[in-house]
Amino acid sequence: MTATKEESKIIEALSLKSGVKQLVYANTIAAFNTLKEILVNITNDFNDQLSNTNERVSLEFSDKGVFVAQIRVAGDILIFSMHSNIFEFDRENKVWESPYLKEDPLNSYCGIINIYNFLDDSFRYQRLDDLGYLIARIFINRNNHIFVEGKRQTGYLYKTFGKTKITKSILRKIISRAMGYALAFDLLVPPYENVKIATVHQLSEKMNISQLKTGKRLGFQFNSDDISEDGG
Repeated sequence: MTATKEESKIIEALSLKSGVKQLVYANTIAAFNTLKEILVNITNDFNDQLSNTNERVSLEFSDKGVFVAQIRVAGDILIFSMHSNIFEFDRENKVWESPYLKEDPLNSYCGIINIYNFLDDSFRYQRLDDLGYLIARIFINRNNHIFVEGKRQTGYLYKTFGKTKITKSILRKIISRAMGYALAFDLLVPPYENVKIATVHQLSEKMNISQLKTGKRLGFQFNSDDISEDGG
């Protein structure tokens, strides 16, 4: 049966969009595998230097599978998580104002690598209620162009989409800045009013006061005004 004109347009659009998404996925998984290699190199490089200054401090890399890797940095864990799906920026995002996307909207389809910061003890002692924070998101499109959102304090964001291609050097810089961000924020004592009441479940079933919810800067939220507008 011959497809109608409208059906032909749908088939053409599906084929084009599917091809773009497949290319984006291939680029993102390749970048994530490179990121893993860099994490291993950073771990080895830092441990070599730390062995001469403080043998009790070391980094530890763990490959958690196809889409997840982590590095332990002192009392912190940075988790790098690649999403298996491909995304498009929402229409309110300022990235649509760039000529790069206006010239070709298909450039907006991106793979995402998220970077989270957790406390090492949260995993060590299975404190499932502990908090972790998204500190950066790496976007990669079909042309291997990179766009990064993250905490203002990191100051390393590549916001000019369409001008910077992902490289090992850029990935290492992003990782280093993420490590620096995690180390710069220490665990704070929560306000007394926030912890003065505990449930029977918290104290009797968990049997350990250290199991109470813990997280850096308790009450902190990741807000839109934490996104830097500075270019990298």
